Amino acid sequence: MTINIGTLAVLFALLLLLSGLTFTVLIDPYIRREHRRVMLIIVALCFALIVQNFWENKLASGPPQPLFRTILAICGYVIRPVFLILFLHIVHPQGKRWYWWALAGINAGINCTALFSGICFTITSENHYVAGPLADTALVVSVILMANLLIQTIRSFREGGKWDKWVPIMAAVMIIVSIFMDGEIGSEDQPVAYLTIAITVSSVFYYIWLHLQFVREHERDLMAAQRIQIMMTQIQPHFLFNALNTIRALYAKDPPLADKTLEDFSTYLRQNLESLSQSDLIPVSSEIEHTQLYAEIEMLRFPNIQVEYRIEDTEFEIPPLTIQPLVENAIRHGVRSRKEGRVVVSTAREGNKHKVTVQDNGVGFDPKQQFSPERSHIGLQNVKGRVEQMCGGQMILKSEIGNGTSITLLFPDAPVKGQKERRK
Repeated sequence: MTINIGTLAVLFALLLLLSGLTFTVLIDPYIRREHRRVMLIIVALCFALIVQNFWENKLASGPPQPLFRTILAICGYVIRPVFLILFLHIVHPQGKRWYWWALAGINAGINCTALFSGICFTITSENHYVAGPLADTALVVSVILMANLLIQTIRSFREGGKWDKWVPIMAAVMIIVSIFMDGEIGSEDQPVAYLTIAITVSSVFYYIWLHLQFVREHERDLMAAQRIQIMMTQIQPHFLFNALNTIRALYAKDPPLADKTLEDFSTYLRQNLESLSQSDLIPVSSEIEHTQLYAEIEMLRFPNIQVEYRIEDTEFEIPPLTIQPLVENAIRHGVRSRKEGRVVVSTAREGNKHKVTVQDNGVGFDPKQQFSPERSHIGLQNVKGRVEQMCGGQMILKSEIGNGTSITLLFPDAPVKGQKERRK
């Protein structure tokens, strides 16, 4: 068998790819121990499969060595379904592993019969491959495992709702296409099968997918930390004390209003606590109601402040604690010192986007300084981050010293939760 430059290039690329993957897996500080072990096994099997392909192809075109070639063929048929099981370990680590490995064991047992029987396949003394009635065992087992892999990947895609789940789907499709290519355009003098190349590249895909999962978990941790940080910025001690003092003073002048304010204050605190465990979007109407509870208490404390609402669009969802921090920021840092302070909360639909605007006639500030350490705009930064990460939205801030501030949140069009259920 003569090895041409193209074949050498493919072999070199595959071996270089696997060497790099091995090194990366070994030094990766973030990958879990179980995943590291599975990835190293996958890499080792990829090396073994490349060697098996190469030597079996060499034996097929050289002097007859039926026993050696039979052993190599058995190894190839036994190893291939194992890759799919290992990929399943990555995508669905809690799956029924005994079922997967039982199929692999059956496949191995049937292919091993080639050593003493022609029921699966035979390598004749003339060096010809002769298929038996069970020659497609490895293919059938692989199809079953591949179907399971695709199902588990799609389920993971639906549950996670992240586009990175397409990475394992693409790897699975690539393997399916390679099987077709081996059957239709593969040649006898091809040292490495298309399937082997696809499996090797898929191994890299699955490693990338593992890293994407780590990124998603890290984002969720950051979101949880942000919710706690927002909670702390929203329930400051001075607000608690001032609100309670306001309620106490009201009981001397207007007991019914004091009762209502106390109930509003209790509801406001409860909703803030609930937001700590809220990781989903909520209807914008719920966030507006929460904002109104806060604003009513502040307007009792500061009669010079008015908070107005111009609500035209409520058919969308936003992250919890999105509008209320903007109104609080407008009151605390904008209109509190004005003789007639005014904050306007409005919602409207513009094309395929939903718009929320919080505008005030306060003192304003330099937008270039909005997130600097010396300013108290942590709430704005958190709102901006959550709007972008949770729903692909956008924050637009306009402010001028002495002329107030306007903050606009743009949300892409998406059906609210109730609409989704009705459509199903």
